[in-house]
Amino acid sequence: MTDEPMIDLSSDDYFMGEALRQAMKAWEAGEVPVGAVIVHKGRIIARAFNQVELLKDATAHAEMLALTAAEEAIGNWRLTGCTLYATKEPCPMCAGAVVHCRLDRVVFGAPDPKGGAAGGAMNLLQHEGLNHHCTITAGVGEQQCAAVLREFFADKRAKKAAKRN
Repeated sequence: MTDEPMIDLSSDDYFMGEALRQAMKAWEAGEVPVGAVIVHKGRIIARAFNQVELLKDATAHAEMLALTAAEEAIGNWRLTGCTLYATKEPCPMCAGAVVHCRLDRVVFGAPDPKGGAAGGAMNLLQHEGLNHHCTITAGVGEQQCAAVLREFFADKRAKKAAKRN
């Protein structure tokens, strides 16, 4: 018997790790490193990373691209029974789309107190005036997700400063 812990392939930590892999793809592409995966019945049905600059599309957030891919995978715009894992708290645009697609649950890593719409600046995912509400699990892999964002922006600032000198 080994002392290695069992890897729970259905855990929030595992799926957030997969979202973090997507975030790193965004970083490699020069995008803000946010990644997302959507899970249905314990299986990843969609993976995406921010592609705003690549696609020259302000709506090409990781969550939005993952929603489109999940809709295609399921063959329906209603994503009931699905969970979104995102490395950063969804913005109002993404949270609105999540509500419209009727996801059951949203799990995110890094909070966004200034622009987050899952309890940061506001909570659209559980807004009483909307016809659907999502369960929210915040802070899964928070330290790693936040560190990726911090390091990305610190690197960008350093490169900008080096250009000026």
